[in-house]
Amino acid sequence: MIKLNLGCGRRQLEGYVNVDGYAGCEPDQVVDLESTPWPFADNVAEEIVLHHVLEHLGQDAKVFLAVMQELHRVSAPEALIHIDVPHPLHDDFRTDPTHVRRITPRTLSMFSRRNCEEWQGLGYAITPLALMCNVDFELEDTTYHVDEETLARLRAAGLQLPDDGLEAYGEILPNLFKAISITLRVVKPAAA
Repeated sequence: MIKLNLGCGRRQLEGYVNVDGYAGCEPDQVVDLESTPWPFADNVAEEIVLHHVLEHLGQDAKVFLAVMQELHRVSAPEALIHIDVPHPLHDDFRTDPTHVRRITPRTLSMFSRRNCEEWQGLGYAITPLALMCNVDFELEDTTYHVDEETLARLRAAGLQLPDDGLEAYGEILPNLFKAISITLRVVKPAAA
């Protein structure tokens, strides 16, 4: 079993196979993550880190779906995938021309087989991505990282925001959240 740090850039982690598409970062392995299949065996990764990477992948929806399929393929059953992305309404996301895809917990919940089957049963018009891609991920944890400068400015302007439950405001107030950390658990039968 291995641990993968995908799109590592210069942020290499000890104990991980550090992977990047740019050889100048001196990763352990140079891999273009948009080119599939990846050069890793099935069910080999017990943990995967994507630190500010996923928003750079798959401007074309087919490429993004292929990336999600590869994440599932290389992951062992019950593997954890740790994803950090800029909040899509933060300037950090909006001003970088290499950010090609918004990633939110709701986006990733579409890759849960349980969710897709439930939504289909209820007649919701939501694309059943888990079923289409034959993958299954469950959302384990989500943390929204507040942009403290923005929060201080909003409060100084008299906007009374609660300390708890800020997530709802993040959909309507730009720059309130700087980033989102999401952990997925891979659901698949134990490898034979």
